[in-house]
Amino acid sequence: MIVGILKEIKAEENRISMTPAGVEVMVKNGNTMLVEKDGGKGSGFEDEAYIKAGAEIVATPQEIFKRAEMVMHVKEPLPAEYDLIRKDQIIFTYLHLAAAENLTQVLIKSKSLNIAYETIQKADGSLPLLSPMSEIAGRMAPQQGAKYLEIAQGGHGVLLGGVPGVDPGTVVIIGGGVVGINAAKMACGLGAKVYILDMNIERLRYISDVMPANCIPLMASPATIRRLVREADVVIGAVLVVGAKAPKLVTKDMLKTMQKGAVLVDVAIDQGGCFETSRPTTHSNPIFKVEGIVHYCVANMPGAVAKTSTIALTNSTLPYAVQLANKGWRRAMRENPEIRLGANVMKGKVTCDVIADTFGLEYTPIDMFL
Repeated sequence: MIVGILKEIKAEENRISMTPAGVEVMVKNGNTMLVEKDGGKGSGFEDEAYIKAGAEIVATPQEIFKRAEMVMHVKEPLPAEYDLIRKDQIIFTYLHLAAAENLTQVLIKSKSLNIAYETIQKADGSLPLLSPMSEIAGRMAPQQGAKYLEIAQGGHGVLLGGVPGVDPGTVVIIGGGVVGINAAKMACGLGAKVYILDMNIERLRYISDVMPANCIPLMASPATIRRLVREADVVIGAVLVVGAKAPKLVTKDMLKTMQKGAVLVDVAIDQGGCFETSRPTTHSNPIFKVEGIVHYCVANMPGAVAKTSTIALTNSTLPYAVQLANKGWRRAMRENPEIRLGANVMKGKVTCDVIADTFGLEYTPIDMFL
């Protein structure tokens, strides 16, 4: 198969969807690899490394879309790319369509084959292609919260770890999944008092077993969230509903009860955000204030640590990319139910029930195409 690796065009997105090492594996599997010029530079991978791995360097995204049977991205297609997407072309990337109705309609109209990293799912419910970026975003979230607590950054001047004789800061993490537990590890390591909320009692038992004493697992409820945000210095939104928009768990009214200069970090912003007042921000303009509360809502947090992120992403996506390229999408989906769950919009039909429900569209099971 001819596979195209595009340069990212989202603002301040420095990742690339495959390392030179990944390209070498794809080439050894008999695939032709096209890599857009300077696509890996932001992650520390020069064109020469891709050439040595067996790739052809291509000057423009237009040529990649024209030639490639499968196109790989990190982030979702942007308006400049909409008209380049071809019928029956595989688009393999993070899509987050539940928060992007316009893009959903574009992909339906294109009759392309859209497979989302974030909905590929194992039998145990884990999300193997979302997990590495969730790990990174989770670990970054307390760092960002700690930074924006500084007075010079708009916060109220609390050191999360405290010092002898002074209370540490309080971090409230809503969601005990991959993002949440990684955020808790970092916040606990800083010495903060950490509350982590989840609705799964077995998950809370696990967190209680593996986390240190300064991590307090609690059953999530609106009442508990209302109580804890009042004393929080940092609130981290780490809730994910697979393929769907994130629920709004911290309301605008709750902000009025919080300490002025506290920080909200919304890791769920790709899926619409789990704070009512969230809106996407960028690395160059990462924060805004509502009711005196600092909001950090960067939609591609792992892009700030692009080298780590690109390697971690390739480690996870490469086995699936090999299957799609070697077998074709139909056979790959027939033989691997995990890939089948990645089908979001195929041949003009919405094949992810959550996205169909979100926008009131007709749902077509992927099995209809297999």
